[in-house]
Amino acid sequence: MTAFTFRNLHLLLLAGVVPVLAGCGGSSPFAGNRTPPATTTAEATRTRGAESVAVNRYLWQASLDVLNFLPIESVDPFTGVIVTGFGTPPGGGTAYRATVHISDPALDARALNVALATRSGPVSPDTQRAVEDAILSRARQLRIQDRGL
Repeated sequence: MTAFTFRNLHLLLLAGVVPVLAGCGGSSPFAGNRTPPATTTAEATRTRGAESVAVNRYLWQASLDVLNFLPIESVDPFTGVIVTGFGTPPGGGTAYRATVHISDPALDARALNVALATRSGPVSPDTQRAVEDAILSRARQLRIQDRGL
């Protein structure tokens, strides 16, 4: 093949691959479903290709339960990220948005990272800590319910 035809073939392949890859983005299949991935153990382990990432299913479900007043924009159970849009809690007047990252399969405070913001900027550290505490408490409740303790 000459350089000219190789370049044309290369561009043709790119033109066919880019739209296919672009279709892979967008919302997650869990975007409309507020339930965590199904698991049989306390750890939700998912494998995608050669990549294996684990998230704690109790922290996942507790995050969705506590922040249920916020509309979900995207979720990724493989990396443990939940991104919400702005929403107002019942009886509240301030709109919040949240990004939650669950980084570990352990039911541990270090595995939970919550970033909260209002339309005017980040929330106070006390508010953020209160939400994290509520998620951790709910996660413990869910674990106790599962174990029948």
